[in-house]
Amino acid sequence: MKTIGLIGGMSFESTIEYYRTINQLMKERLGGWHSAKIIMYSVDFAEIHEHQNTGNWESAGELLAQAGRKIENGGADLIVLCTNTMHKVANYIEQATKIPLVHIADATAEKIIASGIKKVGLLGTKYTMEQDFYKDRLRDKYALEVIVPNSADIAIINEVIFSELVLGKINSESQKAYVKIINKLLKQGAEGIILGCTEIGLLIKEGAVPCPIFDTTYLHSEKAVEIALDTVRL
Repeated sequence: MKTIGLIGGMSFESTIEYYRTINQLMKERLGGWHSAKIIMYSVDFAEIHEHQNTGNWESAGELLAQAGRKIENGGADLIVLCTNTMHKVANYIEQATKIPLVHIADATAEKIIASGIKKVGLLGTKYTMEQDFYKDRLRDKYALEVIVPNSADIAIINEVIFSELVLGKINSESQKAYVKIINKLLKQGAEGIILGCTEIGLLIKEGAVPCPIFDTTYLHSEKAVEIALDTVRL
């Protein structure tokens, strides 16, 4: 079994889900008393969030590159960056380390392609929905058609993420708002929905909407376990 290196804390609410899911999947695959070999470096999200707000992505990338080096030096065999948004600076980590980084968009896209879906709706932070780093990877590498909510709905989704979900607050009214937005995307032709922020899975569960949902936290964790067990390769 390879050792999985987690860069977490963005937010710690979703990082908890990564830790839980990876260990649950490892136990399911190996049985008995097995759990995953994990090294974690958890950042101070306030520092990262400040860099996001000011658009200082270079400094954010450097902080995460430092975290990646510490994980590598600790003996990890692969890196899992436990956030969608900060994959904007995944290249900083890749350039600073020699071990592979498991890209969250790749893990997600592979499942979408396997399901036969060609057009997906993307929810996430405003950075993920408005900027091209995530959408372009899905389009260019996997030929997926990606649609996002309108600007007013983007503002609602982003506000719920940063004012509620990253703080561990689950609000039924926010869930209803998300479902309404998802249904708009379905009317625009989306065949499935990417929960492209690692906290959204805390709010929207399978069965909440009439379409397949792709929970990036789960899919990223699953991919890491498969690589750790050598059942798939990067």
